[in-house]
Parts: sequence; C-alpha cells; structure tokens
Amino acid sequence: MSRNVLVVAAHPDDEILGVGGTILRHTEAGDCVKIMIMAEGLTSRAEHRDVAAFREELCDLHERVSAVAARMGAADVTLAKFPDNRMDSIDRLDVIKPIERMIDAFRPEIIYTHHAGDVNIDHAVTHDAVITAARSLPGEPVREIYFFETLSSTEWQMQTADRVFLPVLYVDITDVFERKMEALRLYESEMRAYPHPRSYRAVRSLAEVRGCTAGVELAEAFAVGRIIR
Repeated sequence: MSRNVLVVAAHPDDEILGVGGTILRHTEAGDCVKIMIMAEGLTSRAEHRDVAAFREELCDLHERVSAVAARMGAADVTLAKFPDNRMDSIDRLDVIKPIERMIDAFRPEIIYTHHAGDVNIDHAVTHDAVITAARSLPGEPVREIYFFETLSSTEWQMQTADRVFLPVLYVDITDVFERKMEALRLYESEMRAYPHPRSYRAVRSLAEVRGCTAGVELAEAFAVGRIIR
C-alpha cells in the first residue's frame, strides 16, 4: 500500500544531501513523495538581500530544483521562497502556515525534515515550523517524523546534549546511491572541493560510515521525532 511522504528542506540541495537515497527508496516502492523547499537560496551570498541582483541565478537554481525532483520521481516540488539564511527574520507563524496548508492538502503519513541542532538558522527554523505544523491534533495524518543530517551544518554544530544528532533509523541506499549522486550533480554550484564536508567525496564517506553502523554498504541515517502505531 502506497504512502504519502513529505520532505521539507530549507534550501535547494538539502533534500538530496540529507534524504536523497531515501526519497528514491520511497518512490521505487510506489510511495507518493512531495518536496517542499523553504528558502530561495543564493541571496545570503550578498551583504544585503537583493533578489533582483540574483534573478538569473535563482531562476537557474529553481529550474534545477524541479529537474532534481523529477529525477527522484517526486510527484511535486513547492518553493516557498523565504529569504536565504534569514528565515529567523520572518514571523514564525508565516513559516508554519505554508507547511500546514501542504499537510492539509497532501495528508502525508511520513515527514522528513532537518535536525533541530543544525548550525544553519534556516534548518533550525524549518525544523521548528514542521514540528508545530505537524503537531498531534485529532485527525492529524502524520504518523512518522524523521530528522535528517545535512553535511556542512549538522556536523558543524557544537555537539552539546541538546544539539547532538542521534540516529536510530538507518536506510540502506546501496542500490540507489549512484542515482542520488547523479541528482546531486545538478547542484554543482552548491558543491565544494574535498575536504569541505559539502563535497562529493564527503557525501560518500558519510554514507559509508552510516552503512558500516547498520551493517550495509551505504546508508542514510535519521533521528526519530515521532512514530505512531
């Protein structure tokens, strides 16, 4: 029986870095996956936000988002276009409402989103907004919530007790890993040279470490927010 799965990521490329292999596993299993990207990307590279100055680059990036979603077999991708790395400047309710509308319309049983301890502020705001939007009200469709790790954010946070990433779910992505990497290459402009953590080599290294933990070749790991049975 197919399930509705929602991935809520802060930026273009986070959805592949954190959960790309798992998305492919879901779509291969016949699940309906929708992706929601919260921030527009890129504009934080300037001292002041100027969307017009990045118009061509943003158009290209957002076309890549759609191409990535199609390659992953996702049914749809939504771009909320909040300010990049400035989501803490937005009233929290204004971030929550689009996610609530998505949940009401799509009725996902499973949600994947960022870990609360990520050093990137947009990741933390997205995490909090998802938790609020998917709170356990009567009739709430969301039965499972999982938090993914994002290279160049999760591991850069100081690993204090309230911020440490503690995975307990491991998804074997051995058979789909190369397809994940093909999708990630569409975000070439977002990648960096090794030993930067957001490099192709580091992505594979993390998958190998998580795989060894789970007794498989390559894996993605998730902390668990909620499972209702």
